[in-house]
Amino acid sequence: MNKALSEYLGNLFVIAAPSGAGKTSLVAALIKKESNIVHSISYTTRPMRPKEQQGVNYNFVSVDEFTQMIADNLFLEWAQVFQHYYGTSRQSIEKQLQAGLDIILEIDWQGAAQIKELFPESISIFILPPSREILRDRLHSRKQDEQAVIDHRMSKASSEIKHYQEFDYLIINDDFNEAVSNLSIIVHASHLRQPKQAAQHRKLLAELLEN
Repeated sequence: MNKALSEYLGNLFVIAAPSGAGKTSLVAALIKKESNIVHSISYTTRPMRPKEQQGVNYNFVSVDEFTQMIADNLFLEWAQVFQHYYGTSRQSIEKQLQAGLDIILEIDWQGAAQIKELFPESISIFILPPSREILRDRLHSRKQDEQAVIDHRMSKASSEIKHYQEFDYLIINDDFNEAVSNLSIIVHASHLRQPKQAAQHRKLLAELLEN
């Protein structure tokens, strides 16, 4: 991907959060609300959770397969999170942007930093819980992890949250509907940014600037 993002009709959104902040639920609600936005399906080496589906939630692969994909330079970004690997397909992102779709990358702060370095025009959003107590409650209510895993995720939350300053937008997921609405506002406003508008309306600007 050598083009600037402003040359594509679609926008690239990066959403990160500590585990349990509600990021996945918010992204699902946003995609249901907005017709022109899609969720990038990452590759991961972590085990499939109950109710998850191959190619829908993630592309589940072995460590050996993931390592080979790194060697083949197939990832736009990749990172190791909680002892598992996650990566974003370079080819898939380029294809969707060329089709004019807005894309959401639901990744951690490490991957977000890689994307921001590659594409400064990408729009990054960090999701926060309203309190540590609520964050712990949400992790318990998912009923997906044992207590030791929850404790580990909580211990890592502070180190993840400290990276919020590296993001363009910050949303507190207290009232779920309000948080979805705020995400939607960011999506719509992104299409009005000057570089995006200038790229899409070159002929109009040239006409208006004629002497």
